[in-house]
Amino acid sequence: MTVIIDGTAGITFPVTAGSASAVQASSGRVLQVLSSTKTDTFSSSTTGSWLDVTGLSLSITPSSTSSKIMIFGRVTGNGQAGTTRMQMRLVRDSTAISVGDASGSRVQVSGNELFSNGADDLFGSTAFYLDSPATISSTTYKLQVLNGNSAGTVYVNRTPNNANTTAMPLATSSITVMEIAA
Repeated sequence: MTVIIDGTAGITFPVTAGSASAVQASSGRVLQVLSSTKTDTFSSSTTGSWLDVTGLSLSITPSSTSSKIMIFGRVTGNGQAGTTRMQMRLVRDSTAISVGDASGSRVQVSGNELFSNGADDLFGSTAFYLDSPATISSTTYKLQVLNGNSAGTVYVNRTPNNANTTAMPLATSSITVMEIAA
């Protein structure tokens, strides 16, 4: 079988170990995958500061400085009805990644805002990013949330109301990181 790469030269399989084709075939290969799913709830009334969401943090040690890290993040939740805007971002160690450009007082986020006037609403915010950390040291990726207003509470994996009825769902949030050979 021959596979065409970038519309030009192909690789014929099976590939002989150590050959130029074997080196070319290894590019793009997934080397390791780590994932964490948060099933419990999280809430905070802290305003104006980015907060780590417990259970949504992973440390990965790349095997090469040329490796790429693909991050898939999802936070499910909402802010307190009508008063709180919950924002989400991806962070590598202590540096925000995959956020919008700085502009005035606007908040730089990685996904959509979670906000509504209803106390029974639950939303999801997702972010996907291909990072180039250029290191072989342990690197931590995490999801953070921000209470964008001066009052109220942000909620992860639950509605603001959270009444014990079938109309009030409980959800999950997750983060997955994959090392990809360059």
